[in-house]
Amino acid sequence: MTVRIASLGMYDNAGQQAANDRMWDALAAILRARGVTDVPERIERRRPVQALWHDPNLLFGQICGFPLLKETTLALQVIGMPVYAAPGCGEGTHRSFLVSRYGDAGRLAAYRRRRAAINDRGSNTGMNLFRASVAPIAARDAFFGTVVETGSHRQSIRALILEEADIAAIDSVTFAAVLRAEPELAPSLQVLGATAEAATPPFVTSAGTPPETVAILRAALAQAILDPSLADARAALFLRDVIPSSREHYTPLLALEARARAARYPELR
Repeated sequence: MTVRIASLGMYDNAGQQAANDRMWDALAAILRARGVTDVPERIERRRPVQALWHDPNLLFGQICGFPLLKETTLALQVIGMPVYAAPGCGEGTHRSFLVSRYGDAGRLAAYRRRRAAINDRGSNTGMNLFRASVAPIAARDAFFGTVVETGSHRQSIRALILEEADIAAIDSVTFAAVLRAEPELAPSLQVLGATAEAATPPFVTSAGTPPETVAILRAALAQAILDPSLADARAALFLRDVIPSSREHYTPLLALEARARAARYPELR
């Protein structure tokens, strides 16, 4: 028997998990009512989201736009593009904030030879947009003294506060979620600026999901967005809407990488 998988791990900080559970419960009920079989009872949190992206049994998930195009072994279909109501977000766009400790230098150029934190080398918000901001001032050389990979945006914020790093690019949706859940962190942080905007991480399903099921997934999302009983859950996730999308919406992310390479700054370093 096929065991399908659902994941909402891109924005699943501690203060958002209950909301994600509610959203999935609602989506799952709609899918079952419309005849979709093998709908998972709950979202998967035991495995890393990167592993779930490669699982052919992925029924519903969300992926960072950069690996969606960069990782040639991924076989995914785009369901839709979320619209977030968080600072730094637009109609299907978000960005990263360049964050450091409060009272530290107030401009990016002052962080040459210092310590940068990134959540993951494959991340769009944590690395690709960060690299695009640094490339014009890096002068074809290593800009930072060290770059530490923390594993998550929340851990990058922690590294700043604990003085294990000096600057990081933090996804704007995650930044809003962390500061709402832990407002005591705000006085310790400052925002130096923002990166270029990018398409938000799309909702996806396995390439093997039948077209009729993809259509039902899209209809289920549209229904959940309009459901008044889910208003609190959507607010907890900053989720305002889901709009049509395709892989082509994410090609500008590769253009950012190409421009960094043209500036002879192929890696964030």
